[in-house]
Amino acid sequence: MTDTVIFDLDGTLLNTLDDLHTSVNHALVNCGFKCRTREEIRQFLGNGVRELIRCSLPDFTEESTLNKVLECFRQYYLIHNSDQTKPYEGIMNMLTKCKKMGYHTAIVSNKPDFAVQELYHSFFSEVVDVAIGEKPGIPRKPSPEMVHKAVDMLGSALETSVYVGDSEVDIATAKNSGMRCISVSWGFRDKSFLVNNGAETIIDMPEELFDRL
Repeated sequence: MTDTVIFDLDGTLLNTLDDLHTSVNHALVNCGFKCRTREEIRQFLGNGVRELIRCSLPDFTEESTLNKVLECFRQYYLIHNSDQTKPYEGIMNMLTKCKKMGYHTAIVSNKPDFAVQELYHSFFSEVVDVAIGEKPGIPRKPSPEMVHKAVDMLGSALETSVYVGDSEVDIATAKNSGMRCISVSWGFRDKSFLVNNGAETIIDMPEELFDRL
């Protein structure tokens, strides 16, 4: 019986694409590089902001240059991470229902922890118990360590937990964590991509979650 639900953030609970697209292009232009399209940024997401910037830069860009662009991105995104960001339709009702039904809930994201905490407190602190983002000392997804930490903080067990996400990284994270995965089709990857990357359970609307727990 499932009693704990761990959620990815970007592309699962929040549509963050426009703010990420704007912030990456701000950093690229200010450092002398060409802008990327919204679709390119969507495809680059999922492995943390360092990999997002690495993918956005030309191949073989020096590490020192990558660090400069990354810092520019971080400074801008710190201020502009919720200009256009908002929960997907139906998310708040779904999370409220989770809370009323007694499920333990957490957010585990490869987004930098400073941004995860800000967005968590802006949108979810009343309906989600715990939020963890990328920070030094703990490997990012698909390593299971952040997920295991969240489960421990909730006092739950892997056997009664499920991971919900929108990408191939989330599918791998759930597998590495020893829990079931529920993939969502409204995020940054389409349904055919998810199926091709091992998704076994896919939902098209947040309310469908309860039929799969």
